[in-house]
Amino acid sequence: MMRQKRSAIVIANENASGSRSPRPRAIRVRGARGADRTFVLETAARLAAFGPPPWRTSEEVIEGEARTLRDFFESADDGSRLLIAETGNERLGFALLEELRDYFTLERHGHVGILAVTEGAEGRGAAGALIRAAEGWARDRHYRILTLNVFSGNQHAREVYEHLGFVTDTVKYIKAV
Repeated sequence: MMRQKRSAIVIANENASGSRSPRPRAIRVRGARGADRTFVLETAARLAAFGPPPWRTSEEVIEGEARTLRDFFESADDGSRLLIAETGNERLGFALLEELRDYFTLERHGHVGILAVTEGAEGRGAAGALIRAAEGWARDRHYRILTLNVFSGNQHAREVYEHLGFVTDTVKYIKAV
């Protein structure tokens, strides 16, 4: 059962150079509906395209993300929200938002659990629109911070997030034994 607030955010798209195009295409961000399930699961398969670290297979990454998304569609809770970015009738990407607790302070905060855009949406402002909508969601819930995780080898995503104002907090190390 999906419980989604029926609101949308419209964000003017910027071109690749960051300047406004003469006729900006609006990117609309809305809550997901059941009909978005196939799109979301297919788009999530792109999350391993950057090449996961050697100790994780692409299949593991894709299945882990798909499992989380299937769980959302089957039983969303009040602390989560799935957003869809679109322009016209074209869906561009999605973001799964969750409520987490900070390890150190136990403070509740917003977390972008999964964010993915279609290949055709890369560089069109969809990720930025989803992050800005996630920031609005976090503010509406009175969270002080918004977090996300990214594989260290996903340099493109790291650059996008840093451009959007995210900074490194902790770094997770792993060693096969």
